[in-house]
Amino acid sequence: MAGVYKDTNTDFSALYRNSYASIGGVDIKVVIAGKTVGNIQAISYSITREKAPVYTMGSVEPRGFARGKRGIAGSLVFVMFDMHALLSLFRVSTGNDTAYHFVNDKDEIRPDMPALAKTWADWFTGTPQAHISGVNTNQEGAYTPGSAISSGWELIAPYYSDQVPAFNIVLVGVNEDGMASQMGVLGAEILNEGYGVSVNDLVSEQQMTYVARAISAWSGIQNSIKNQASVKNIKGVLALNEGSTSSSDDATA
Repeated sequence: MAGVYKDTNTDFSALYRNSYASIGGVDIKVVIAGKTVGNIQAISYSITREKAPVYTMGSVEPRGFARGKRGIAGSLVFVMFDMHALLSLFRVSTGNDTAYHFVNDKDEIRPDMPALAKTWADWFTGTPQAHISGVNTNQEGAYTPGSAISSGWELIAPYYSDQVPAFNIVLVGVNEDGMASQMGVLGAEILNEGYGVSVNDLVSEQQMTYVARAISAWSGIQNSIKNQASVKNIKGVLALNEGSTSSSDDATA
């Protein structure tokens, strides 16, 4: 067998690619609302479902199990750099990002820093925006049920994570051998958010929990990089081996 691998014209390493591939955390990119997120550290989910035994008279064992509601929930962990880890994805007011804005009552106080801040001085001297004009003018009176957004409300970018409309989370993994796989969390909505920092922390993190509508399980991507090349190489190697075996058998006969 040792002499077999001395053939420089045959790619026998292709034989080892015809196996299961491992994709680790460093190989996985997270895409939220169509944007690759570079500051996420971890993501997890759990699926729970109500199931209860059904008993009848005459048996101590359950006759069956009734299936009830299913719940999907999980958590996200982000690294905090110079801005909010998640809201920065949804604060662009142009293009398709407006799909992730929400309808806000102008009477509500918006605890948001100046949207047009361009210098450090703007951030430190600016005052938080407080849209309270509706209190003075009673703009709710202009609202007509069933009509478009009236003067008492406005479509704006979320300023709390729980205000973000449902979005999808897609995980795409490609390892160094070119094998690829993907999964998805569909219809995710943020429930809770937490943050903390201390003098002992070199890196600060933001944690969030979410609920979701569905989970798309991990599945391999058929057209992975090197996939087609590996298949061709494997077929070639096997064909070469079969040809060598037939020739040797014929010679022996």
